[in-house]
Amino acid sequence: MLYWLTLWSDGGDVFNLFRYITFRAGGAFLTALVFGFLFGRPLIAVLRKRQGKGQPIRDDGPEGHFAKAGTPTMGGLLIVGALVTSTALWARLDNPFVWIVLGVTLSFAAIGFADDYAKVSKGNHKGVPGKVRLLLGFLIAGVATYAAMHVHGLNDVDLATRVENYDPLAGRLALPVFKDVLINLGLFFIPFGMFVIVGAANSVNLTDGLDGLAIMPVMIAAGTLGVIAYAVGRVDFTEYLDVHYVPGTGEILIFCAGLFGGGLGFLWYNAPPAAVFMGDTGSLALGGALGAIAVSTKHEIVLAVVGGLFVVEALSVIIQVLYFKRTGKRVFLMAPIHHHYEKKGWAESTIVIRFWIISLILAMIGLATLKVR
Repeated sequence: MLYWLTLWSDGGDVFNLFRYITFRAGGAFLTALVFGFLFGRPLIAVLRKRQGKGQPIRDDGPEGHFAKAGTPTMGGLLIVGALVTSTALWARLDNPFVWIVLGVTLSFAAIGFADDYAKVSKGNHKGVPGKVRLLLGFLIAGVATYAAMHVHGLNDVDLATRVENYDPLAGRLALPVFKDVLINLGLFFIPFGMFVIVGAANSVNLTDGLDGLAIMPVMIAAGTLGVIAYAVGRVDFTEYLDVHYVPGTGEILIFCAGLFGGGLGFLWYNAPPAAVFMGDTGSLALGGALGAIAVSTKHEIVLAVVGGLFVVEALSVIIQVLYFKRTGKRVFLMAPIHHHYEKKGWAESTIVIRFWIISLILAMIGLATLKVR
């Protein structure tokens, strides 16, 4: 919204700053951070009053979790509110990628909110049935993927008239490291994109089990994808890096900056011992956002690297369930895998910080794929 000041003004130096994505990204970060600090405490007070006993604790969970009884959930409202406000204020709202990512974020936040509300109102950890959540998630992801393909198609038409031997991106899967490889999935790209978005949303949801465990890796992944979005949205950067040019994705950096700032504001209250949990309202929304960014920037496979921690968490649950059904035995003491280490006696803070370190390492590897060709 503030971008339009550059069009209404007489072109002064101060207003011209709003033309730069990096400047507006900084503004989005600070806006979201201040939003989190201003509204965090009042929101927690309201949630605590409304929810009474707070988020239900699983009876079969680690013993240390029973001390967290009474902690309110739905703290994801703070993150989503911060990033939506900052994005609406600082991003170009005529950019379709901004609306695709925002649409996915808000839609998955609504699913998560319904799930959290059901858990709190019923007083147990069973919320909206899993099949219903998956169905709604796939519908939202399908619409978002189709919209992204449409925008990529418009870009293809534009670039084909200006770039010799241009390879169209719509419906194609780009592979990291291999600069000239594009796999044409056609309409099958839609179910692929649906899997990426829904998989990311549910993987982050599974990771959100300890104080501060999910939010920092999400922030690291968002920061990494924001840099990638900015790079692939600039033709000079893509020529230097030998990556595919995707016009318009640079504005996603502003969304990512808002997510990072809102995440820091939330972490202030979610740091051990947590005063609030993000709940499914936050975890589904943030995971869906990461998936939508990856689909928009044509970096779906890189997301699996950058968000490798989320992949491992999800795989640990899948392996546990399948192995138990087949043999009646368990691979892990408890799944997701962070609970396995809790059962082994690791301190919660040790698990969280080590998982943060792993996330940062994976993010650096993901960034390296931009140059390794």
